Amino acid sequence: MMFSSATVQAIETRGLARAFDGVLAVDHIDLQVPQGCFFGFLGPNGAGKSTTIKMLTGLLRITEGQASILGHDVETDPLAAKRLIGVVPEDLALFDGLTAPEYLAFVGRMHGLERKVIAARSTELLELMDLVPAGKKLVADFSHGMKKKLALAAALIHGPQVLFLDEPFEGIDAVASRHIRGLLGHLTAKGVTIFLTSHILEIVEKLCTDVAVINHGRLVAQGPLAELGGDGPTDNLEDIFLNLVDAGDKAPRTLSWLQ
Repeated sequence: MMFSSATVQAIETRGLARAFDGVLAVDHIDLQVPQGCFFGFLGPNGAGKSTTIKMLTGLLRITEGQASILGHDVETDPLAAKRLIGVVPEDLALFDGLTAPEYLAFVGRMHGLERKVIAARSTELLELMDLVPAGKKLVADFSHGMKKKLALAAALIHGPQVLFLDEPFEGIDAVASRHIRGLLGHLTAKGVTIFLTSHILEIVEKLCTDVAVINHGRLVAQGPLAELGGDGPTDNLEDIFLNLVDAGDKAPRTLSWLQ
């Protein structure tokens, strides 16, 4: 099924909802993510960000509503949608018994790439992510940061048109973070759409062109970052975000025995 629209969005949802035991974790949200944009999807812990990504990427069934990737419905046309995406999920889901080159070879073959193409792309990705020194080390022995970089390499190997990144900078050192940010900027310049969740608002402010904010499963703001709003010209993204999730005026919490 194709969504009918004058302009096909990279990602579009209509009334998207997910319930767990009758409780709505995502409450009928309508998202529009333009093609080629760097989209930041923000919210407090438990707001519904990861659940939304899991529905958009086919890891969770949708309770109500619809979602599409470049016009392909993720439930009625799942293979077409999944061929277009790369995903770095919250829990990474790597195979611990493989080395980094073996894992990339496996992912590449699952996407139908030829072996010589996999070998060439793997070499570039491993060098970029500084994973060449890992050699024959198994993924089980990787640090969290190394696993995060390998997951990103696997998400990129088939050349996706839409890239989902769930907290990609968590556990990444400053050098790797800078390299990855440069790579992501290059991808959007080439027309790739990036859908990012991150609690590091400084990175979101530097990278993203468009932003949506979710709170308690409901979408509370959406649009170009420059137009997201604020009470004055000095408001930064952190101030705007805290006001949108009703946390801007709350006093800092303290411990009774340290007062």
